[in-house]
Amino acid sequence: MEKFKAAIVLSGCGVFDGTEIHEAVITLLNLQKLGAKVAFFAPDKPQAHVVNHLAMTPEPQARGVLEESARIARGEISPLSKFDEKDFDMLLFPGGFGAAKNLSDFAFKGAQMSVDADAERAIRAMVKEGKPVGFICIAPVIAAKVLGGGAKLTIGKDPSTAAAINALGAEHVECPAESFVEDKKFNVFSTPAYMLAENAAQIDAGVGAMVAAMAESIKK
Repeated sequence: MEKFKAAIVLSGCGVFDGTEIHEAVITLLNLQKLGAKVAFFAPDKPQAHVVNHLAMTPEPQARGVLEESARIARGEISPLSKFDEKDFDMLLFPGGFGAAKNLSDFAFKGAQMSVDADAERAIRAMVKEGKPVGFICIAPVIAAKVLGGGAKLTIGKDPSTAAAINALGAEHVECPAESFVEDKKFNVFSTPAYMLAENAAQIDAGVGAMVAAMAESIKK
């Protein structure tokens, strides 16, 4: 019997132009271990670009964020425009460059970034409802842009990204890969994952601890 409902926002399929797959699967696994019913969402729009993950070179073809994200979701995915905060107890954003290229343009504009309108709407709606939102790897830059307000966030300890988070009005907190940072004011959580982790086991420790804390916050 399901204990709570969680939504995961994807940004493509593959670390260099979409969602970091290890982070997405580890997030899903930890949620399901706690009894969550999980649904996937992604923006229905073209990717910023396509990267050949073997040669590490750009490819000329165009791909859609929703269609590529469906690879991770095994076809069970909805457009992010359809997300309704009343249907879910928590919302999570795995990392990968898709978070910085498709859910936002941080990879191209740094602290002058903008955020996908549907992603911003979903985050603001969940925060307004007092429901937990989790950001993994590079995704906390999205929270920094949307929330500002001194929100405590982590990407580990990368100086340039931490500086951008601070420039966006949030507060960067250094954190090891196996742990997470909680901002009680916004009920927002973040963990470094591959911004700092050396392997999937470290990501599992950090994401697992974060997801457990998010689930606990629902009960309060």
